[in-house]
Amino acid sequence: MSSDFEGYEQDFAVLTAEITSKITRVPRLPPDEKKQMVANVEKQLEEAKELLEQMDLEVREIPPQSRGMYSNRMRSYKQEMGKLETDFKRSRIAYSDEVRNELLGDDGNSSENQLIKLREERAHLLDNTERLERSSRRLEAGYQIAVETEQIGQEMLENLSHDREKIQRARDRLRETDANLGKSSRVLTGMLRRIIQNRILLVILGIFLVITILTAITLSFRRQ
Repeated sequence: MSSDFEGYEQDFAVLTAEITSKITRVPRLPPDEKKQMVANVEKQLEEAKELLEQMDLEVREIPPQSRGMYSNRMRSYKQEMGKLETDFKRSRIAYSDEVRNELLGDDGNSSENQLIKLREERAHLLDNTERLERSSRRLEAGYQIAVETEQIGQEMLENLSHDREKIQRARDRLRETDANLGKSSRVLTGMLRRIIQNRILLVILGIFLVITILTAITLSFRRQ
């Protein structure tokens, strides 16, 4: 799984390098080439977003204990993607201003104040867009942390459940062992009791035999 992530990672690095190079070239190109270049960059930005989505899916499949490093790399790539989009927007603003000036010709000088105002408004909108994107990234990072925390909590609960089952099985084995020991103790006690009874019986029989023999001897002497 990590090999798939690294493959997407390499593709993303190559693609973002190409996008960066093209964005820096946009202001210096002739109008026709600029239009084609802008369309090309838009297409590549979409491809980069798709790569990020694939990488994000791969990260979600990685076990939580190994996911931290990949999550940090994903946040870095998303920030890089946001910066590319911001640079592209600025490049497009500069491109649209140049096209407008070419269309206006000499009248563009009389409308210079309006163009400056438009640029300021666009810059303000761009700043707001960047703030929204940063907020979105922070929310996404917070959501990712919450998901990881939930998964870790679930794994801990599962581990605790397994440990509880092991402890319960150990207790059951101890109870069985205690029961078996109790039975063995009762059997040994019964055997010992019978042994003592047999020995007492043998002693009594021995005493009886001795008395009988002595009595017989005594009677035989008296008859003589």
